[in-house]
Amino acid sequence: MGFAIGLLVVLAAACVGASFVTQGQSAAWYEQVYGAGAARLILGTGLDDAFHSWWFLTLTAFLCGNLLLCNLTRLKPLIARTRREADPAAALAGPCDRSAEGVADPLPLFERLRLPKPKACESEGRRALFSGKNRLGLWGPWVCHLGILLLILGFTLGQLTHREWTVYGVPGDTKPIGDTGYFLTIDDFEVQLREDDTVSQYVAGVTVFRDPQGSTTVPDSLSATVSVNHPARLYGFKVYQNSTGYAARVSVDEAGTPLQTQVVCAGEGIEIADAPGLRVFLNAFYPDFYLEPGVGPRTRSGRMDNPAYLYSITYRDQMVGMNYWQEAEDPITVNDYSIVFSEPQSYTLLQVKADRFQGLALLGGLVTMLGLLLAFYLLPVRAWAVEQADGTWTVFGQSRKGGALFREAFDRAVKGE
Repeated sequence: MGFAIGLLVVLAAACVGASFVTQGQSAAWYEQVYGAGAARLILGTGLDDAFHSWWFLTLTAFLCGNLLLCNLTRLKPLIARTRREADPAAALAGPCDRSAEGVADPLPLFERLRLPKPKACESEGRRALFSGKNRLGLWGPWVCHLGILLLILGFTLGQLTHREWTVYGVPGDTKPIGDTGYFLTIDDFEVQLREDDTVSQYVAGVTVFRDPQGSTTVPDSLSATVSVNHPARLYGFKVYQNSTGYAARVSVDEAGTPLQTQVVCAGEGIEIADAPGLRVFLNAFYPDFYLEPGVGPRTRSGRMDNPAYLYSITYRDQMVGMNYWQEAEDPITVNDYSIVFSEPQSYTLLQVKADRFQGLALLGGLVTMLGLLLAFYLLPVRAWAVEQADGTWTVFGQSRKGGALFREAFDRAVKGE
């Protein structure tokens, strides 16, 4: 127990220390933010990814080993103790918490203690009665430790083996989920607003299906609605609504003839089909555009009252130009190409996670809750009565964990309450 407490203290200190360090950044970022010396310390000790570092995993492994060995060494004595709890001979020969002498009929006292019907037995040649309940309560701490062990194992293995992908787009887009062979279609997306135009919720309808591998038949699929803090589970994937932004349709004409059109999200661009190396980007979109002096572009609201597009054009990765464009203006021209933006809309960014050990962590949580219920709500109680020479009975009671509560209940039962 002392070793386990020491491990928990060290792990807690490690978690607190890691919470002060931003996780998962580059070496250059740590040098810029914390300085060269602190960056070397952070990177050298693995504090940049503390919960996957070798020392954190080693501490976790020691804690799991400690819990496992504690449970294994306590298993045999616990089984023996559970058997003794139901053994009348062991009870009659052992200590008690409360006793009452001169009881004419012990059966009502057993009933008031809410014990099962007592069994007849003998004590030193005299008649005796014995009853007990809630022996499973003895297993509460053991089951709780088992649940904590499963919980730690499930979480740790999940963190080590889980995979995560980002899928983003507008309604109608179908994107692959990494290299899993599954695809995700964004069926619809809605930004729900309050009366004051602030966002109340982001809601996306999604469909996940297996790669049909060239088949002309519609593949089996599962659909769900996801929103912030309300993920969906589809084919073992957990889909989260993570973020949003703006997208728009980019249309390119060449000498008055439509050449290409494509929906792009802010930060993306397209390459002009007939001009390799010439690219146009949608850098940002402002639904209610205005320029704030000394600050820059802003949007007054989320309504499409004065939409404007910030675009840039590059040629062979060299910047050609950047400016704002609004739909009432003439098309953007580059040589013989005319470029316009239209149909602004919100896109959704979804996080897709796969964790094979999430079920183990969930099982650990349920087992832990079961252990707590056994420990705190099933108090082992037993009572026995021995007939005396004058025909009266002496009644004894004991509770392994009841303490003062059991003694009060026993005294009330003796008084007939």
